[in-house]
Amino acid sequence: MGIGSAAGTVEVKESDQLKGETHTAARIIEDAGIEEPASETVLVQSRDGSLKATDPAFRDAVAAVVKAVDATGEVTDVTSPYDAGTIAKDGHSALVQFDMRGDSDTAGERVEPVLKAVEGVQKDHASLRIEEIGGASMMKTFDDAFGDDFKQAEYSAVPVALGILLIAFGALVAALVPVALAITAIMATMGLMSIVSHFQPMDDTASSVMLLVGLAVGVDYCLFYLRREREERAAGRDPETALQIAAATSGRAVIVSGVTVCVAMAGMLFTGLATFEAMGLASLMVVAVAMIGSVTVLPALLSLLGERVEKGRIPFLRRRTQGSGESRFWSAVLKGVLARPLVSVLVAAGALLAIAAPAIGMKTQNLTLDQEFGDSLPIVQTYNRVNEAFPGGSEPAEVIVKADDINAAEVKAALEKFKEQAVSSGASRGPVEIKLHDAQNIAYVYVPLVGGSDLDKAGESLTTLRDEVRPATLGKVDGVEAPITGQVAGSQDFNDQLAGAVAPVFAFVVVFAFALMLLSFRSLTVAITSIVLNLLSVGAAYGILVAVFQHGWGASLVGAEGVGAIITWLPLFLFVILFGLSMDYHVFVVSRIREARLRGRTTNDAIKHGVVTTAGVVTSAAVIMVAVFAIFGTLSMQSMKQMGVGLAAAVLIDATIIRGVLLPAVMALLGERNWYLPTWLRWLPDLTHDESPEAIAPVARDDEGERVGV
Repeated sequence: MGIGSAAGTVEVKESDQLKGETHTAARIIEDAGIEEPASETVLVQSRDGSLKATDPAFRDAVAAVVKAVDATGEVTDVTSPYDAGTIAKDGHSALVQFDMRGDSDTAGERVEPVLKAVEGVQKDHASLRIEEIGGASMMKTFDDAFGDDFKQAEYSAVPVALGILLIAFGALVAALVPVALAITAIMATMGLMSIVSHFQPMDDTASSVMLLVGLAVGVDYCLFYLRREREERAAGRDPETALQIAAATSGRAVIVSGVTVCVAMAGMLFTGLATFEAMGLASLMVVAVAMIGSVTVLPALLSLLGERVEKGRIPFLRRRTQGSGESRFWSAVLKGVLARPLVSVLVAAGALLAIAAPAIGMKTQNLTLDQEFGDSLPIVQTYNRVNEAFPGGSEPAEVIVKADDINAAEVKAALEKFKEQAVSSGASRGPVEIKLHDAQNIAYVYVPLVGGSDLDKAGESLTTLRDEVRPATLGKVDGVEAPITGQVAGSQDFNDQLAGAVAPVFAFVVVFAFALMLLSFRSLTVAITSIVLNLLSVGAAYGILVAVFQHGWGASLVGAEGVGAIITWLPLFLFVILFGLSMDYHVFVVSRIREARLRGRTTNDAIKHGVVTTAGVVTSAAVIMVAVFAIFGTLSMQSMKQMGVGLAAAVLIDATIIRGVLLPAVMALLGERNWYLPTWLRWLPDLTHDESPEAIAPVARDDEGERVGV
């Protein structure tokens, strides 16, 4: 972390965020050195439709807005609607447009005086609605309303995890060890991210995802190791032997699981999108650090602590940590599952397929402002009003025209033709605005798209611009580049890039996970069932997402609303994260079943032993993950709610229906075929571990708890 702090972090540049035309446009602007200012708009609108833009009272209000915002000294290029033609077709609405001075990234910090000036004009003209919207005002509004959301979520995640671990272990020191491992893994990865950012730029999203994943796997790995070590000591092993057995069993499971999760996270590197690549690399690193810490620092720490790991006992939780470590609840469930495995498979698989069914109609898109935040904020209502009066006006398409000489006669003629045909083609209702940057030979053409905030219709208008209007006008001039960017174009380019990445990412993750499971368990059957069960788990998570957030079924139960779509990046992100995290539990449970089978137990007995002895650990780990992810489900942004609810639901399904019912039922049906490895695969390296002998009688101890020498 120290080295990383000294090295500093390189952030992902806007021009590298996307591919396609959006990327080309950003590169042209960047190369030209044009600093695009934060644009603001003031909507002046008759409240009851009695006033028109031609009426004196309306003109007075517009003049007052122009004068008030100009007087703040924070703005430039103030344009009256009477000069720019930004008056709605019905004549009841008009837009005053201007730019904020200074850096657009920090404009939100300087927009307060302008907002107050507009409020002052509103007080003097009660018959009109006078409201401001734009990049800077939205930045400020959202920072004020939601700025602390992420911090609260991140700060509350650790106490929640610690509280659950206290219940699981019943001792303060034992509960602190997993949290300490997770936090140190996160801190180390922050440093690594800074170093790696000089080769692969990072961003804030990658840091948030890294924190989530780091906390989840750091606690999981430590929990697996610590519970096994305590279990062996409870069975009568001396501390050194207990640690060696934990290393050979849970330690190996941690390595197999960690490598599988790393492979899953590496799938994000195939997307070609800088944000995904940063998320994948950051997640991969935190898992690797947590895994290495779990098999090196953790056993050293446990050896150092010895019996002191039980310090800080919580009296009323004492009984939870004693006994065989077997779960009574899961013992009862398993008795029924193993008695009727076929019925259990049909019921559990049928239920999961039914839950997954809505995913067939999944629709993905970048969420609009009103979808992301609802209409609780006044600025979102302003956004909707602007879009109603000026379809596409709040988020116009931007055509970045680059020519050898932007003032050449043929270029100017082509620009005018483009302007005319954008409206005559039906892609825009106007007004189309052209802003020249003579020194850089670049022109910005702003085209409000028909469809407005309806991204499907706006997307059709964008396609018309790109495929029909541009080739017929600007495309006929040699040496002219005219990529089209903007909110709608960015969403479409992102969707196209992501759609192309889905197949390679899915194939990479599934194939490598299959290979790792095959090597780790030397069983073709275990490898196949692992992949099928994990895909079923991911499918169920998709179904819940679509049902709740696309269709709105039960959305109010999680404080959300049906917005008609799932945010574009989430399905692929969920697949990679869930496939990785699901392998944690799967490897841990199957390792224990295989271990019991190799000790000589029957398959059914081994399944029962493996599931019930790991149930406590898996339940504790799952409860922590569900609680942490659910915290993100409480955030105000719909995209964060979707991520939190999707992850929490998937982990819950995975730890209960998949691991507690479907996995044991499938393994019981397969019987000895679980361990099938064809002869032509016997050349594969043996990565299995030495099995520990059966439990021995408890070690004799004196009155003070010291071992009695023989």
